[in-house]
Amino acid sequence: MKEYDVVIIGSGPGGYVCAIRCAQLGMKTAIIEKYSTLGGTCLNVGCIPSKAWLDSSERYHQLVHNFKDHGILADNVKIDFPKMSERVQKVVADTSGGIQFLMKKNKIDVFQGHGSFIDPHTIEIKGDKTESIKGKKIVIATGSKPSSLRGVEVDKKRVITSTEALKMKEIPKHLIVIGGGVIGVELGSVFARLGSQVSVVEYADSIIATMDADMGKNLQRVLTKEGMKFYTGHGVTKVENDGKGVVVLATQNKDQKEVKIEGDYCLVCVGRRPYTDNLGLEKAGLTLDERGRVPTDDHLQTSVPHIFAIGDVTKGAMLAHKAEEEGVFVAELMAGQKPHINYLLVPGVVYTWPEVASVGHTEAELKKNGVAYKIGSFPFKASGRARASNESDGLIKVLADKNTDEILGVHMIGPRCADMIAEAVLAMEYRASAEDVARTCHAHPTYTESFKEACLAATENRALHI
Repeated sequence: MKEYDVVIIGSGPGGYVCAIRCAQLGMKTAIIEKYSTLGGTCLNVGCIPSKAWLDSSERYHQLVHNFKDHGILADNVKIDFPKMSERVQKVVADTSGGIQFLMKKNKIDVFQGHGSFIDPHTIEIKGDKTESIKGKKIVIATGSKPSSLRGVEVDKKRVITSTEALKMKEIPKHLIVIGGGVIGVELGSVFARLGSQVSVVEYADSIIATMDADMGKNLQRVLTKEGMKFYTGHGVTKVENDGKGVVVLATQNKDQKEVKIEGDYCLVCVGRRPYTDNLGLEKAGLTLDERGRVPTDDHLQTSVPHIFAIGDVTKGAMLAHKAEEEGVFVAELMAGQKPHINYLLVPGVVYTWPEVASVGHTEAELKKNGVAYKIGSFPFKASGRARASNESDGLIKVLADKNTDEILGVHMIGPRCADMIAEAVLAMEYRASAEDVARTCHAHPTYTESFKEACLAATENRALHI
């Protein structure tokens, strides 16, 4: 039986990054993956394919609706949907192949099959053959699966999850999305751009309800303008599939008025659940918490000292970059180093267009905690670069401590915010004040000037261009 310093179960962003860092630190490392390709949900049926679809659909939408404003005219524009899908799958294959290359480069042994504990140090792998390996230390990085609603049967034909939506064979005529969170609005916007009627049913009073309220309000306004319909404050009571289409019944939370929505597909996007099925945790001496997660301490260590858990199977946001940070954290901790993660500064991004990005506290959180704060905001319509690019929707909002001026939260909706949020994260990692950013020279004309202007607005209302 082969023995390793570290055995990692799961090859998603958390698992494969952890494996690479372990190998870099001189540990003999093995990684186990249930599926035939590496990369987990993110690379195969999540982040990567969804961003590829978002990019293709945005290019089509721009050509049909916006290029004429630039003096670019195109007639008889057609969608080659199979070609779009083929490109997405190539992006996925190339990215997953890149992970395979990194495993070989770092001399990490890859085992294909379903891994489960036989005892606290031994993992059985059931694939083309059954074999077992031992690990001095073991990292659980098995990720998550889409959740469903009680009483709603996901048949993967008409009632689908994000996994099936990313491999659709046709463009829906009317797509009903249950859940107005990140996944729901991203995939809904893909098909809306391609010509589908899209209706989003969300139980909360706002879409992307976990983010700052102004972001959800602005995003809903833009997406509504583009043709999407929203039923916020509605709870789904029934989903029926008649073989040719679906009927969704929902009740308005306030007055209990029922609405009936008919479409040809229903996409269920009500969150994700930790994936620990058939992992044999009890044989390792582990039990799950009330939400199906693997309990860990602040060092991501389970109740069994040599077993760690990272990513979506643990508490916190289910984000690929959070899992990556945890993978590096655990590897360095096992090597005797003293890494750190500030979970408040893990950014969140919605890859619609305009993009939404956020880091730190929301305004509601600061109010709830009784923190004295001030606000600086700057609209993209006042940005020279945004006007030149015909991308003037959105704003940047900076929340700073009223007494110290330290930046407490940054919330953006607009062009390239997914990239721009990194500047805010970096500033907050170094506990910068709004004035620190305001006094930092930004190139002109750029989108990032809007962040500087928002910080100027938070600093004694000194914004220059509004």
